[in-house]
Amino acid sequence: MATAISANKAELLAIADSVAKEKLIDKAIVIEAMEDAIQRAAKNRYGIENDIRAKLDPQSGDLRLWRVVEVVEAVDDYFKQVDVAQAQKLQKGAVIGDYIVDPLPPIEFGRIQAQASKQIIFQKVRDAERERQFEEFKDRQNEIITGVVKRVEFGHVVVDLGRAEGVIRRDQQIPREVVRVGDRVRSIILNVRRENRGPQIFLSRAHPEFMKKLFAQEVPEIYDGIIEIKAAARDPGSRAKIGVISHDSSIDPVGACVGMKGSRVQAVVQEMQGEKIDIIPWSPDTATFVVNALQPANVSRVVIDEEEDRIEVVVPDDQLSLAIGRRGQNVRLASQLTAKAIDILTETDASEKRQAEFVANSELFQNELDVDETLAQLLVAEGFSSLEEVAYVELDEIASIEGFDEELGQELQSRASEALERREEANRQLRRSLGVEDDLATMPYMTEAMLVTLGKAGIKTLDDLADLATDELVQKKRAEPRRRNEDAPKREQDKGGILAEYGLSDEQGNEIIMAARAHWFTDDDAAAAAPAEGDA
Repeated sequence: MATAISANKAELLAIADSVAKEKLIDKAIVIEAMEDAIQRAAKNRYGIENDIRAKLDPQSGDLRLWRVVEVVEAVDDYFKQVDVAQAQKLQKGAVIGDYIVDPLPPIEFGRIQAQASKQIIFQKVRDAERERQFEEFKDRQNEIITGVVKRVEFGHVVVDLGRAEGVIRRDQQIPREVVRVGDRVRSIILNVRRENRGPQIFLSRAHPEFMKKLFAQEVPEIYDGIIEIKAAARDPGSRAKIGVISHDSSIDPVGACVGMKGSRVQAVVQEMQGEKIDIIPWSPDTATFVVNALQPANVSRVVIDEEEDRIEVVVPDDQLSLAIGRRGQNVRLASQLTAKAIDILTETDASEKRQAEFVANSELFQNELDVDETLAQLLVAEGFSSLEEVAYVELDEIASIEGFDEELGQELQSRASEALERREEANRQLRRSLGVEDDLATMPYMTEAMLVTLGKAGIKTLDDLADLATDELVQKKRAEPRRRNEDAPKREQDKGGILAEYGLSDEQGNEIIMAARAHWFTDDDAAAAAPAEGDA
């Protein structure tokens, strides 16, 4: 019996060592898994109601098995409690409240117990291995890694990374790239997530960050921080743009990225399956950067609309197709690179647009200010485009217009204020006819025009407004590049929040909604303070 026990000791330790080395996990975890398996087997042998503990010495392999019981005055649970008299037999001097150890004889494993123990150990080891994989890769996001294609499942590529597996999903692969089992592929670690089936490592070859990391490997100046890639945009497998800047005035960032005879950029192009790369000098000036980003097209001028967060780019008539690119690729990449929505107009389109705006604004001033055409056109020519600008601008700015004086400026501002009041009153009547409650008019930043818009959207009470989320109320239109002549349905699909056209910020929208919800808390407080029925 002694020989068998010693053999089992050696065997247990050998198994623990082998599994720990094979799975690259701590030997203590394997020992703990074995102890857990032995505990469960002992509970099946002696009764699962018992509190049984097992301890395997990692040095000698000695196995101790015992039952923990509590010393009590009157026994309620015979499996976990003993009285004082019985406790004295197990441990002299035991008193009520003590927990004492009742040693148990070793158990012999039958076939079923051995199989169950094996499953427990495998599960514990598998869990430890998954945790080790997660800990190893969780901090390696945005790092380039090389692996071997293990299999392709439903278009997703499973990559063997050595100690773990990663997956390149179909949308993160370079289009038309063919990979086969056994191929070595480079990719970037996009994300590492814990899931029930173990850590999932998501890889990508289509993400712009993959291209930036490839340049960092090929261009020492980027790796050293002398040159910085400020922005990147990709149409995977077709074309890409990167904006670069040099922190050393003696080094040309574009030339350094291209390399001698294009050697550096060609190494990146080959890795990305022939994807053409435009390397563009980055500029803190938005207009300059947009002009650079639209290369190779020539740009006549750039108009930035800060309120709409859009940029209007005017190009010569013969440069329109070049600026837009095949299927809109050039302007789309430029928009992603600059993080701005870009409208492309030809000189002819821009001239027609300016003329239409000039006529519309002139008619507005003629009708609302009751002035003749010449005076209205003078105001528009000086840059006035709305009644608010005329009403609230400094008087000197109007009086300084050639042919105007202070008296005329005061009269124009008075008429503009009256026109705005008429417009506000008209909106108030329309708002009330839509059934929008007066309580909504007390909300911060709210105008009658906004209330009309809310009413048309079915928001008519404080509760209706309070139920909205901030993005539902004020989210701006999604910034997408478009041409001036783009069809209306596409422009309608990204209309944003209900009040998106009024340019409210997220903070202002949140303040409006919280003000609308204030009566909820007031009502709750009043209900809590009211005496219950029947109270004195």
